[in-house]
Amino acid sequence: MSNQALQDSSQLLRKMNLLDSTFLVIGGIVGSGIFMTTGFIAEYLPSPLMILIIWLLGGFFAICGALSFAELGAMYPRAGGQYIYLREAYGPWAGFLYGWGFFWVIECGGVAALAVGFSEYFGYFVPALSTKTYLLKFQLLSLDYSLSAGQLIAVASILFLTAINYLGVKNGVVVQNIFTFLRIAAVTVLIVLGLTLGSKAGVTSVEGLLTGDLSFNIKLFGLALIAVLWTYDGWYGVNCAAEEIKNPGKNIPRGLILGTLSVTLIYFLVNVVYVTALPVERMKGVVRIGELASTQLFGPTATFFISATIMISIFGCLSASILYGPRVFFAMAQDRCFFKSMRFVHPRYSVPTKAIVWQGIWSSLLCLSGTYQDLFEYVVFALVIFWAATGLAVIILRFKQPETSRPYKAWGYPILPILFVLINIGVFLNTIWAQPLQSLIGLIILIAGIPAFLYWQSKDKSA
Repeated sequence: MSNQALQDSSQLLRKMNLLDSTFLVIGGIVGSGIFMTTGFIAEYLPSPLMILIIWLLGGFFAICGALSFAELGAMYPRAGGQYIYLREAYGPWAGFLYGWGFFWVIECGGVAALAVGFSEYFGYFVPALSTKTYLLKFQLLSLDYSLSAGQLIAVASILFLTAINYLGVKNGVVVQNIFTFLRIAAVTVLIVLGLTLGSKAGVTSVEGLLTGDLSFNIKLFGLALIAVLWTYDGWYGVNCAAEEIKNPGKNIPRGLILGTLSVTLIYFLVNVVYVTALPVERMKGVVRIGELASTQLFGPTATFFISATIMISIFGCLSASILYGPRVFFAMAQDRCFFKSMRFVHPRYSVPTKAIVWQGIWSSLLCLSGTYQDLFEYVVFALVIFWAATGLAVIILRFKQPETSRPYKAWGYPILPILFVLINIGVFLNTIWAQPLQSLIGLIILIAGIPAFLYWQSKDKSA
């Protein structure tokens, strides 16, 4: 069956406008990371100035990626995002390996990490259901395993939002738009009040930014960049849902550019608040850095409300992620190179309901398997491989498919796509050097996709 025929038979409906697209970009990015990862970064970069620089570098990276993905999304306004772009640039095997990694590691691992992050803050309000309340602990051979009440809360949040998205894309969009608006408002309040009251503690002058260890260690800088890149992750979500966006030639590029620029500004200003409120020594290793900073600035009473808004923000990001992910699995199934059931579109709700359900099941299992930090390091390792390949695809497709309509052409071509590729390759190599065991696990999962690809290819030919 041709790609056009598959698209015509998909039954997905274009219901999302520019606001929905922009909010999907912002909603897919702003979640737990900005409130939780700066404490990890401070362990690697014990300097306020270096912390701010690496957040700006992460924003530059996201903008370079968004400009590249904007061209590809306008070219191929279909469900699947990177799966489609890699398939067109390199062949079916490349698209499949991305989709394979996206299901088993990237998307479902990211959903699990967000859900665990949500449960971290939920535990602030209900300590009996926190990640520190263990229900089960045992040792199997040399491996220690524990199950906390917080992990069960993480699973419950995934299943709830899975059910919302099962009932139609508009339901999912309405939920994520509401939570995106709420988190933008909450972060704006944090920034305005933080910059107003920040003179009470921490760094208070330009000279103060130059305190701390300013020496450069490439391995530690690379590890800090991994945390930053995960926090910016999600900007490509609008590409995954391209087949449900109105006027995609304009709304996909505009949504990507407006969304990533907005988030870069928000992230930088939030971190200005952090380094203003707290000395770096107090940040190191702190998981709930947003809560600690708000306590320092506003006192314990205000912390209750700040923690509530952070929890809402994470929940909203989780909602956006659960919305766009299944569209990749659906596109793969449409091409007959993934589980057949995932190409099913519900006749009433016009969404790939079985892909949504399977995403919920695997993400829930991942919630029960590891900690927040382990999960996001695991996810970013796989992400950067495919980000680099997709950035290069912009250049390859200019030569391979010169006649294909491009409603938008990447600004800064070819310099910005090349920079995007080089940054990803650098992070990838640094990850292998600094975290060989995690890298090996990620590579094994990707390599396992090769026999799976051959299996589905043989099934398609025999059909």
